[in-house]
Amino acid sequence: MKKSFIILITFLVSTLSFSQTKFGNPEVDPIQIQKTYEQWSVYNKGIMLSRDFTALDSSSKEISKEVFLDQLANGNFIPVRLKTEPNIYVYKLFKIQPKTDTSIKATINQIGFDAYKNYKMEGTAFPQFSFKDLNGNLVTNESMKGKIIVIKCWYIHCTPCIREFPQVNKLAEEYKDRKDIVFMSLAEDSAEQLKTFLARKPLSYSVIPDMKEYMNNALQLNSFPTHFILNKEGVIAKVLLNFESLEVALAKESKM
Repeated sequence: MKKSFIILITFLVSTLSFSQTKFGNPEVDPIQIQKTYEQWSVYNKGIMLSRDFTALDSSSKEISKEVFLDQLANGNFIPVRLKTEPNIYVYKLFKIQPKTDTSIKATINQIGFDAYKNYKMEGTAFPQFSFKDLNGNLVTNESMKGKIIVIKCWYIHCTPCIREFPQVNKLAEEYKDRKDIVFMSLAEDSAEQLKTFLARKPLSYSVIPDMKEYMNNALQLNSFPTHFILNKEGVIAKVLLNFESLEVALAKESKM
């Protein structure tokens, strides 16, 4: 009996040890990046919570993405990526240190809240819409059935929104022969403002003006740009906050 007990304990310890190390070490020192808000902010720009990733709690136990985001929104943690293959993402929660700038926790809680809200939208039907783009074309839920829809939400004075124009234009060009994929954008600005602006900075998506109220109320957005990918049934497949995550998610959705 005693021998069997020892063997069992040894097995459990080795299993736990493996589970904590199989994903690799943190790519940065979790304590060091908390030294100042600036250090954390620079690192945090590379954390992409809208893409698919393996989530670990502070004890290296694998948890669901939903639980991970909830703990970021309501807990006292920072997310740190672990060393893995280039296209594999593993994020682990690390405790925020007692003397860390309180702005870091406040910002992480807000980022976690937004990411959690967006994650919960995935798998739900996109709100009803009936829009006219700048060319007068009517776009509705019904007219888009059977197509994958890529939606960019933005406004003229959003610097990150405009910065990614060359990338999203290139993406639209890559999929131009796919008649089952549609690229459209919702913009806060008026038709007149958009026509003037887009004459200088073209966007390859169809552009729908005066969407501020719809984005605020129906989509409840407070972060721009935000990208949606709708599947052919009109269901939200992904909600994404940057081009890098959009590119990966669309490649995956387009093969389904």
